[in-house]
Amino acid sequence: MRSITRRQFLKGSGAGAGALLLPPVMPGFQEVPAFPLHKKVGESRTICPYCSCGCGLLIATDSSGHILNSEGDPDHPNNRGALDPKSIAVRQLSTSPHRQSKVLHRAPGAAQWEEMTWEQAIPLVARKIKDSRDATFQTTDENGVTVNRTNGIAFIGGAANNDEDCYIGVKLARALGLVYVEHQARI
Repeated sequence: MRSITRRQFLKGSGAGAGALLLPPVMPGFQEVPAFPLHKKVGESRTICPYCSCGCGLLIATDSSGHILNSEGDPDHPNNRGALDPKSIAVRQLSTSPHRQSKVLHRAPGAAQWEEMTWEQAIPLVARKIKDSRDATFQTTDENGVTVNRTNGIAFIGGAANNDEDCYIGVKLARALGLVYVEHQARI
């Protein structure tokens, strides 16, 4: 048996990898995409928002964005096309007459909810966050060590958050000085 040197092994590996990356030159060869998306009008891939498993869904929508059908994504590594009852019910939950479609606000001490626009709600929420942070902000601990934190606000993420959502959310939470940052899957 002939022994192979490290240099020969690396040369052969490089040549083999290069051959795999070259486009095929055989006549009649069709390239198949790695993750085929069944092209229906308005079909897209997404993640189930209901638990921490992050199962893949294929959602078909009509021209106005309403969900027509949901099914498991067979190419998703978490669920390989299988779904639990909550994932299957995505369409029913999105079209439920009980689903909130407007911003509702109940003022302190009020008994009734009132409708609000987003233009009214966003500054109100920002003001509440700022007031809570200012009231509970701590620059140093009992030993005089600089901590710059607030214990009056917490941040919780959910299973529907992707990596980018989580990154931005945690950056905001840490910039505000939040200590209590948690995720739905761990509660």
